[in-house]
Amino acid sequence: MPDMLVPLLKLPPLEPALQEMQAQGVVIRRAHPFEITPIREFILSEFGLGWADEITPCYSRQPITLYIALKEGRVVGFGAYESTRRNFFGPTGVAKSQRGSGIGKALLLACLWGMREMGYAYGIIGGAGPVVFYEKVVNATVIPDSVPGIYTDMIQRE
Repeated sequence: MPDMLVPLLKLPPLEPALQEMQAQGVVIRRAHPFEITPIREFILSEFGLGWADEITPCYSRQPITLYIALKEGRVVGFGAYESTRRNFFGPTGVAKSQRGSGIGKALLLACLWGMREMGYAYGIIGGAGPVVFYEKVVNATVIPDSVPGIYTDMIQRE
């Protein structure tokens, strides 16, 4: 999967996405350090150990660089930035039962706005899976020759 470049100075506004989520009963907000366990358990059950490990550095940053989506007090999605590398968005994921509802878009925008607030003019989406989604939502472009990017020579998990 290729890496993508996002022009952070031309992001769509965040507030309409947050309002749309609120109307659906979904809260998008930064994670708190005292929520590490339930967030990690959600990521482990939906996406596996690799992503659960990958978000760990988010908690050592101030502000925390992890957003979550909550519905009825339960984690239904997450989006991270500055976890794997500086200026990188990801990983991110939404529970299978909640996909297609706009949660992924809201988490993406929240994270990218967070990167913009840090002073970045451009952001990198590492190993972008849904390329068309990122092109459509935030005008991201594929970085040529970016495969395998940072995800090379990885430890094989059993």
